[in-house]
Amino acid sequence: MAKIGVQAMMLKDSFTELGAFETLRKVSAIGYNAVEISQIPMTPENVAELERSRSELGMDIAALSVAMETPQGRPGDSLRDDFDKIVDDAKRLDSTLLRIGMLPFPAMKSIGAVIDFAKQANEYAERLREQGLGLYYHNHHIEFAKFDGKYMLDIIAENSPAMGMEIDVHWVQRGGLDPVRTLEKYAGRTAMVHLKDYRIGELPESSFGLLDSGDFMGFMAEFKNVVQFAEVGEGNLDFPAIIPAAQAAGAQYMLVEQDELYGRTVWDALQTSYDNLVAMGHAGLF
Repeated sequence: MAKIGVQAMMLKDSFTELGAFETLRKVSAIGYNAVEISQIPMTPENVAELERSRSELGMDIAALSVAMETPQGRPGDSLRDDFDKIVDDAKRLDSTLLRIGMLPFPAMKSIGAVIDFAKQANEYAERLREQGLGLYYHNHHIEFAKFDGKYMLDIIAENSPAMGMEIDVHWVQRGGLDPVRTLEKYAGRTAMVHLKDYRIGELPESSFGLLDSGDFMGFMAEFKNVVQFAEVGEGNLDFPAIIPAAQAAGAQYMLVEQDELYGRTVWDALQTSYDNLVAMGHAGLF
């Protein structure tokens, strides 16, 4: 049965301020019992606190984030430079799932670079499989660009058959596709799903100031940029259909994530998502 947890990108400030264990204690108090580690340095101290959270809080370390090469300006281990450490950390934390959270910036230059990335990722996926670990790829919207009628995500999948998928339903919607049909398409290959809603926000008051000042193009830029990230159940995505579709696709974890909070605290946002998911009838998935 799939388990609903939290994507720790939302918690990186708390990890810095409170530490990993105290942060996950607060996550556990809301009702979440699984976490995917992302944008959190895997220092000896953090790894030790993650291990402690497993033993004392019952926290499931659902997945660890990796990059093929050390990402510029971001924390994280790379498969190129830290392969053995990544394997050791994963086994210590009983995490069999590793995920690449974003298409590397150099790979965005051309479809040829995308294919090179996918083939290299496949080699790492095969090496990790020998260690009992799976490698998965997390989509954004850019992967739904078409090349000769074929989506970039399909091209990545074709060139990395050993690598699975982590489907982010918000970014699928932002890419112009239906999350349920996309989950159905990648059924059997999807181990993780990001639960993130898609909301159309209100035009900010400042946009009308642009209009009053005669800056019509500035106003139109604001007009076109009203899509927001939202707490699960607070936007327009059909989660009563998405949750069962994720389960049917074989997802082991469904992870709540919200890239921007628009003035709310991370704890309020996580509580809202939790409450809405419980109200949908999914209390048993926590």
